[in-house]
Amino acid sequence: MPSKEREVKKLEEQMAAPGFWDDQESAQKVIGACNALKLWTIPFQELNTQFYDVKELLPEAEDLGDADLIQELTTTLDHVEKKKLNDLEVRKMLSGELDGKDCYLEINAGAGGTESCDWAAMLSRMYQRWTTKRGWKVEVIDRLEGEIAGIKSMTFRISGPFAYGYCKSEKGVHRLVRISPFDSNARRHTSFASVDVTPIIDDVTVDLRPEDIRVDTYRASGAGGQHVNKTDSAVRMTHIPTGIVVSCQSERSQIQNRETCMKMLASKLYEKEYNEKQQKISAMGGEKKEIAWGSQIRNYVFQPYTLVKDTRTGFQVGNVDAVMDGEIDDFVNAYLKEFG
Repeated sequence: MPSKEREVKKLEEQMAAPGFWDDQESAQKVIGACNALKLWTIPFQELNTQFYDVKELLPEAEDLGDADLIQELTTTLDHVEKKKLNDLEVRKMLSGELDGKDCYLEINAGAGGTESCDWAAMLSRMYQRWTTKRGWKVEVIDRLEGEIAGIKSMTFRISGPFAYGYCKSEKGVHRLVRISPFDSNARRHTSFASVDVTPIIDDVTVDLRPEDIRVDTYRASGAGGQHVNKTDSAVRMTHIPTGIVVSCQSERSQIQNRETCMKMLASKLYEKEYNEKQQKISAMGGEKKEIAWGSQIRNYVFQPYTLVKDTRTGFQVGNVDAVMDGEIDDFVNAYLKEFG
């Protein structure tokens, strides 16, 4: 932490120097580096200050027999330990090269028709509420409606501190068990939806050959007025060698949607290459734990009892309504503490 604080001071001196803004691109990099370090130093300083304030005041409160002040101080100490210190401990796990990046989060309904499409829509609401509570910016990049209800797929762009580092814990297959509202016989149904998370890589060049990419255009769905309905503005790109598919319909212009698709495709290819390298390193180091894409990671049971259980960490809670309202930090933190 002292080295981080020294680096912040050094960068702030650069920012205060005359001519700092002469090179806009360089200035933005310095500001970005400084803000990234402050995500560590400021919470640590606040935690430190609160802890030592309690340490100094608590003996005095006990000597005076001030029960109300003692209760207030112990509550503050409990918050410092369980919330702020825990947050920093989790953030310490986010030391990977890609963890500090923004990300794309993509939800796809599994087999099962309307029931799975409704489940995908429920997950999309859960993630929107979770990211809003964290103060992150969320933008819908692509949305494909279900034939009767829900969505077949949804792609978000999520921007915030360590967005990819936190969201990567959600990558995998999510399983729902409930009495289906679409079943007139009120039978229990099991539905699946997959979640994929990709870091947004803006500062890395990926070799994308035109002959390796198939581009399809189609009319955007959903709200958007006459323009959306009359022009083939939506774009879908397929990287033929890997089979990776990306799509975008959030922009009004086909050109803008193409640019977004190219960025998404480059990010997915970079992540694929990065993960392959990490797997080789882990194999050489005898790494035992592996969370593979496509595996079932979490069960959400609505009936006959309520339970949400993560199959990787064993962490579980009984309040399924709170989880669907975006209270998933405990699941994310449990994953990061175990798998980093």
